[in-house]
Amino acid sequence: GAVITAEEHSIIGGLGSAVAQALCTRNISVPVGFVGLNDCHAECGPYNMLLQKYGLDAEAVAAKVREIILKKS
Repeated sequence: GAVITAEEHSIIGGLGSAVAQALCTRNISVPVGFVGLNDCHAECGPYNMLLQKYGLDAEAVAAKVREIILKKS
């Protein structure tokens, strides 16, 4: 009853966009959430630090899942 996409890529034109388009073309109406880079250029550094900095770590994904589940109500 809901969809979350998570990717280490820009959310603009990324996996989330493709999933949203597929849902729309099939007239599937469910809450959708996206975890990914906002429109920015990421820097280099330690992997886990970058995941946290850009909101891509497990905690950020879990927070997005909770947010979208609340939208189902």
